[in-house]
Amino acid sequence: MFVILTYDIGEKRVNRVRKIVKKYLVWTQNSVFEGNITESKLHKCLSEINRSTIRSEDSVYVYKVQNSKNITKGVIGVEKNYDELFL
Repeated sequence: MFVILTYDIGEKRVNRVRKIVKKYLVWTQNSVFEGNITESKLHKCLSEINRSTIRSEDSVYVYKVQNSKNITKGVIGVEKNYDELFL
């Protein structure tokens, strides 16, 4: 399935959560990740995130698309892929 994951995480935890999500999805903007992932890997990713966040302060949104052909992505300006910035 294709997933878009966004988050709003406290400053002290944001780098830890970003590193977790980068293991599973492509970093496209500051707090936005996307990519194809299996249900089991998504569950593992969310479990790791859950251990690193505080539910009363942090937010994580996951948008699931069962068929990636049913989604159209439009970009105004430069399309970013932060994963390509690092070797």
